Order: sequence, then structure tokens, then C-alpha cells
Amino acid sequence: MTRYTPSRHYLTAGLAAFLLGAASAWLGYHWAPSIVPAVLSALTGAVCIFLHLRPAVEIHPHHVRIGSSVIPWADIQAVDRTGWISPLVVLLTLTDGSRRILIYPGDLESSHSLMRQLRRCAREALIDGLPYHEFWGDGAVEVPFEALPEARTRKQLPASRYPVLREEDEADVERLYQRLKAVGHLDSKDEN
Repeated sequence: MTRYTPSRHYLTAGLAAFLLGAASAWLGYHWAPSIVPAVLSALTGAVCIFLHLRPAVEIHPHHVRIGSSVIPWADIQAVDRTGWISPLVVLLTLTDGSRRILIYPGDLESSHSLMRQLRRCAREALIDGLPYHEFWGDGAVEVPFEALPEARTRKQLPASRYPVLREEDEADVERLYQRLKAVGHLDSKDEN
């Protein structure tokens, strides 16, 4: 099971917006135009608190759990992304024709990981309008749930080797290294 919980930054942003709204409302008591930023700050704070209170999303081998509701993978007919990545907003179409909107207010890395797992586990669904095997390529292999990456793991890429010296200089350095190994020093003086 992989669990995706909302980011704590939304709570902090919501409280800060409410404090700014309260300060603007206090100024609005003396200067009427500052009521506009007070209302906008209060709305921003309410949206941030709403996002912070969203339920956690859990990915299980046979279903996805969003808060207290459980959706079996076989019941998901389509997984469609929207333009929203952080917070992630995904439209899930179920076999009974109903649509669920999944809103996940996490960081960018967790949002990408959740979207990938949703796409990988919904094997019988259309993914952004394409069949599963066509979306993942003709040679798509059924990936067992246990092989899916966790939210926080990253692949380690091999270190790239950039040329520092020209080929002639590398050959010269190699020749000097071999001489140093054989003789023990690089001086051209003969030792008697």
C-alpha cells in the first residue's frame, strides 16, 4: 500500500491568508477600499484550508481508497488528467457512468508519483483517451503492484563522464602514470 497525504503547506498558507484578511478587514474599518483584499484573502484562506482537509489517497493492489470510499481498479473505466498538477486534479470515470474528481494537494513529486500509479494500476481503463496497452506502448508488460515505485524513491542514474582533457592530453597523462607506476618517480635525472 502507498499512502499520499496532503501537504502541510496548505494549512500554513491558509492561516497566513486568514491573518492577512483580518488585517485588511481591520484597515477596511477605517479605509473602505481595503475590504477588497480582505475578502480575497479570506477566499484564498478558505481554499487552502479546504485543500489541507482533503482525505488521503491510498493505492492498494486491488483498489484505490480516497478517504472512506473504496474504488476497485476494475470499476475504473477512464483516468483523465486535467491541467492541474499541484494540486493534482484527476477525473475518474467509473463503470456505472459516474465521475469522481480526485483532488490531491501534495507536492509536485508526490503528484507525479500518484498519477503514474493511478495510470499503472487502472489496467482496464482508458488513460487520457487511449487504451492501457496503447498508452504504455505496444510491449507494455503487466507490472505487479509490488514492483511499482514508492512515492519517495528516486532512480539513481549513472554518473555522466564529461571529457576534461583532449585525447592527446589524456594519452600523455596515461603515459606519465604508467611511468610513475613502473619507476616510482617522474624525474628525468638518472639515480646513481
